[in-house]
Amino acid sequence: MAARVEAVTRRPAVKRQAWKDLEVHFKKIKELHLRQLFAEDPKRGQRLSSEAVGLFLDYSKNRITDQTLKLLIQLAEESRLRERIDAMFRGDKINLTEKRAVLHTALRAPRNASIEVDGRNVVPEVHAVLDRMADFASRVRSGEWKGYTGKRIRNVINVGIGGSDLGPVMTYEALKYYTDRAMTFRFVSNVDGTDFAEAVRDLDPSETLFIISSKTFTTLETMTNAQTARAWSLAGFGNDEKSVAKHFVAVSTNAAEVTKFGIDTANMFEFWDWVGGRYSMSSAIGLSTIVAVGPDNFRAMLNGMHEMDEHFRTAPFERNLPVLMGLLALWYNDFFGAQTVAVLPYEQYLKRFPAYLQQLTMESNGKHVTLDGKRVSRDTAPIYWGEPGTNGQHSFYQLIHQGTRLIPCDFIAFAQSLNPVGRHHDILIANVCAQTEALAFGKTPEQVKAEGTPDWLVPHRVFEGNRPSNTILAQRLTPETLGKLVTLYEHSVFTQGAIWNIDSFDQWGVELGKVLAQRIIPEVESKAEPKLAHDSSTNSLITYYRKMKETA
Repeated sequence: MAARVEAVTRRPAVKRQAWKDLEVHFKKIKELHLRQLFAEDPKRGQRLSSEAVGLFLDYSKNRITDQTLKLLIQLAEESRLRERIDAMFRGDKINLTEKRAVLHTALRAPRNASIEVDGRNVVPEVHAVLDRMADFASRVRSGEWKGYTGKRIRNVINVGIGGSDLGPVMTYEALKYYTDRAMTFRFVSNVDGTDFAEAVRDLDPSETLFIISSKTFTTLETMTNAQTARAWSLAGFGNDEKSVAKHFVAVSTNAAEVTKFGIDTANMFEFWDWVGGRYSMSSAIGLSTIVAVGPDNFRAMLNGMHEMDEHFRTAPFERNLPVLMGLLALWYNDFFGAQTVAVLPYEQYLKRFPAYLQQLTMESNGKHVTLDGKRVSRDTAPIYWGEPGTNGQHSFYQLIHQGTRLIPCDFIAFAQSLNPVGRHHDILIANVCAQTEALAFGKTPEQVKAEGTPDWLVPHRVFEGNRPSNTILAQRLTPETLGKLVTLYEHSVFTQGAIWNIDSFDQWGVELGKVLAQRIIPEVESKAEPKLAHDSSTNSLITYYRKMKETA
């Protein structure tokens, strides 16, 4: 099957007929304004929208015509996107550079599903781990699991980095409404000692449980923090090594290192090499999540993910939400030259969602070569960023509305608030509608003058409009809905990567800095003056740091 996948990806995107047709089409419509598009089609807002699995996507405020959509979908078909989707769900090793399957979809498959990797159905293994996670979470939440002195656990600290941190942090914040408020949850990722110090400053070791999340149990930042956590915890128990097993559990596959650390392997929760870190929040990496929200809510999140998986796998491209969003992102990135996408959740609980998407999108598609090792001919991976509304409106929206850069926006909103307070939610949603309207249609010089604005001030108060946006609406932020949103973006990323003909599932770009850091660490720690063999800038920085450290 690997040979078939490779064959699918040989033709560069720019040589596909649909791409050439899109280039011609773009020249014809690039100046077309959304004001004109809506004036010519009074029902555009209803036509260019789609609803599936409880999410409503309004993509009518995009700089596209029916012909644009037709050509984008043709591009997806010529890129054999459907075959790539089928290959992923089958368990083919589509991560070619690491020769691995890509099966985060198996993490939320139902018990009766069959998904094979190397001839073995992995679904029973997935559910065995989920069952162990649920049992562990119930014991901690109920107080059955007790610390070394017999006290119940009231504090849980997840120690990880990258996907072992961003997913759990985002999910915890997003589902905070559903968490056990009698417990405290914190997250340590940065090797900067401040991160750990602030996390434990007001905690009692006898009531604190650490979850160490590292597949190999060798990740530099995670294990540095883990050893510091171990020392901090031991100090609370007179350095009794037996206490470690009661206050540390592991999410890992390295039983030897876990045992060496002092953790009982009965409390080691595994995941698999076919789960990439940035796709792992529904695996055992979600251990802190299941403790925080409980097994039922965790499984509801998985069910939501599975629903979106099935929609992506089966829906026609013209009604397929992840495909539509992926194609629109590619349209702006590669034809309009837009370099960023703003994700703007009008829901305070989703404040960490843009940060989560940064890893998902940019680590996945931040690639400069195709699957066959040739340099890409188009830009890949726009920069994702954002903040919750309405905060961002009083910050960076000025740039989006009147700046010189085109910044496509994704607005995310919910019909019902989890915390209804007076008029707050109606005002919040009114702002969503107002912002997308203002971005699309702007305000002309004539409209500004009609308000009695002095001529000299008119240019400053003109809004050009024609700034594109998607709006995603759901009923309310539930665990199930969060699962659907996360998976929507996962598969949008997949769609773009398939068309760019890149490997969206490796991350070699994070390796070089790690290797060099291991070389430099002994040089900055050495008591004796080290012999440095870097470039002159790096040598100078190391030397200057050592001098400053000595005089502190």
